[in-house]
Amino acid sequence: MKLPNIELLRFITAGSVDDGKSTLIGRLLHDSKSIFEDQLSAIETTTRKRGLSGVDLSLLTDGLQAEREQGITIDVAYRYFATPKRKFIIADTPGHEQYTRNMVTGASTANLAIILIDARKGVLTQTRRHAYLASLVGIPHLVVAVNKMDLVDYSQEVFDSIVEEFGRFASNLGLSNIIPIPISALEGDMVVERGENMPWFRGETLLGVLENIEIDHDINLEDFRFPVQWVCRPQSEQWHDFRGYMGRIESGTISVGDEVTVLPSGRTSRVREIHTYDGNLLEAVAPQSVTLLLEDEVDISRGDMIVKSGNLPELSREGEAMLCWLSEEPLDMRRKYLVKHTTKTAKVLLNRLDFKVDVNTLETEEGISSLSMNDIAKIGFKVQSPLAADDYRKNHATGSFIVIDEATNNTVAAGMLMQG
Repeated sequence: MKLPNIELLRFITAGSVDDGKSTLIGRLLHDSKSIFEDQLSAIETTTRKRGLSGVDLSLLTDGLQAEREQGITIDVAYRYFATPKRKFIIADTPGHEQYTRNMVTGASTANLAIILIDARKGVLTQTRRHAYLASLVGIPHLVVAVNKMDLVDYSQEVFDSIVEEFGRFASNLGLSNIIPIPISALEGDMVVERGENMPWFRGETLLGVLENIEIDHDINLEDFRFPVQWVCRPQSEQWHDFRGYMGRIESGTISVGDEVTVLPSGRTSRVREIHTYDGNLLEAVAPQSVTLLLEDEVDISRGDMIVKSGNLPELSREGEAMLCWLSEEPLDMRRKYLVKHTTKTAKVLLNRLDFKVDVNTLETEEGISSLSMNDIAKIGFKVQSPLAADDYRKNHATGSFIVIDEATNNTVAAGMLMQG
């Protein structure tokens, strides 16, 4: 059955080892009737091989053989499911500190993060680390799921104490939209069904929050940013005058007749037509993929950016950013790197390391000369050609970039631009 065109929510789960992330996702899939019979049968068989009774729902996400052998999550496991209200993409991210890069990767496109806390252990160092990473990548909504409530007799006092402690810490990170929920992933309480063990909690179930939380305002609709991916010039007599600029609207809206500026050249024109595969539009909005036709012939190529005149991003050859080092090879400031920002690729010099953040204590270490895998640091850089960029907190698409090793073509880092 083909699903209707309903909204998509991307979310991640994060927490300490054995907090129950994989079991929670298994519970969501199981109780929302999103598991095929052959999957359930295979999980039951594996559970019996482990000498356990019932069904180990964590096996739905722990797909790697090493994970299954150790009972932990190493890689980012993506799962998909849907309800009549919404479609979902889940990223089950690792709990270990050495997999910080995996969490940053999984969180980079998420609308919401679920941070699990073991009700018996309370707020741990790992909890603070994951909250910091969620704030770093700008996830707008945070669910604090206090799990294993069945092991503390479903105590409201335990839940309230944990929520209060987490709130004090989160206030220092600028996290605002925090939704606490007491759950038992193992027993199913407050995940999809309410259960009968926590009548004192009046809020929505976890699935209820996922289905109903508003994410429309997560997209920046004020600043029109259109990185050009392709210049379309059909080779036929019928279309010999056609010059279209193809790409995805990363933020904002655009209408026929709007005055636009092309960066980095600064040339201006007006939008003559907006084409999509469904036909022509009078107006388009992020994140639609469109082809723009302008009234004037302007020299535009891949990597240029079309924006509304009077609302321009910062155009600069140098800047500052928070950088997460992803590579097993450490940063070598003498090495040649490339930066890929939207559709533009340019040579970059990482010329300054201001400090490194300890993701466990949030303390900073200055005087560093290199970065190792999973390190997060504030850096300064210079690029060969100017980037049309926004602050990451204002616009994720035009405020983020990746760093590529020119020699190997490997992606070695991900960055978030800081302006002002």
